[in-house]
Amino acid sequence: MSAMKRPARNATGTLDLLMDMEMPVLVRLASTRLLVRDLLSLEAGSVVEFRRAADDLVDILVNGRVVARGAVVIVQGNYGVRIMEITNEDGLEGDGGPVSRVTKGN
Repeated sequence: MSAMKRPARNATGTLDLLMDMEMPVLVRLASTRLLVRDLLSLEAGSVVEFRRAADDLVDILVNGRVVARGAVVIVQGNYGVRIMEITNEDGLEGDGGPVSRVTKGN
């Protein structure tokens, strides 16, 4: 029987199985890399600066992969994201960018 193939499930049936699955969704404002000495110097009031403008789009990740980018919005007092673009297969992932600067709070 190993030579026989199982009957393939139709595409609609397979999709129906997946429709009720939950997937982790993460909205990434920014990311960076820090030197260990800078990480160890973090304290309450420290500020980690990112090289990203306040009005730049944020990354939307599903299961760890960038699938879209969007604009941060406020909906009835809660944060939300308006989808502005859907990524291609390659996504928009970078290498985390250059090392950022950390400043201590007053």
